[in-house]
Amino acid sequence: MPNLPPHASFVTKNRGGLFRELKSVVYITPAFEPSKEPIPAGKKYNAIWDTGASCSVITKKVVDDLSLKSIGIIEVSTANDKRMSNVYIISMGLPNKVGFPWLRVTEGGLSNIDVLVGMDIISQGDFAVSSYNGNTAFTYRHPSCECIDFVQQTNDSKIYRAPITPGRNSPCSCGSGNKYKHCCGKGK
Repeated sequence: MPNLPPHASFVTKNRGGLFRELKSVVYITPAFEPSKEPIPAGKKYNAIWDTGASCSVITKKVVDDLSLKSIGIIEVSTANDKRMSNVYIISMGLPNKVGFPWLRVTEGGLSNIDVLVGMDIISQGDFAVSSYNGNTAFTYRHPSCECIDFVQQTNDSKIYRAPITPGRNSPCSCGSGNKYKHCCGKGK
């Protein structure tokens, strides 16, 4: 993980359609204190982002690769069960120099992925997913800089919205109280 700027962000785009999962690369090292130690490069792993997970998770492979030592055990709840899990302190780097130098994670079994990025990271920044023109992009910045409010942005913008034509038996949108077919929809 290179030196971390005070504000950083990244975007992952799928120019070939919609993402079914939100994935990125992450870089993990044993925990370090960035003000006292040089920042190590970190080992590269594939991660999935999960807003339904309260905490981030690493696999046994990550634990073994980095020779991590457990700092304790905690009960964790998954979609399928409750179980006891080892806890570790790591440092995690995200794309484009977004980083977390002191992060508590649990060990868990993940399918076809090494790291699960949970709400412990997602909630520390601004996170958005869009599917403009049928192509998914997700973006993240840390720390949070503003409240992303799509309702306000829509109300403030001059975005063209196609007029909605009422059904023939719906009240007319002009406010006359008549059915659309007997008012503005006559002859259509």
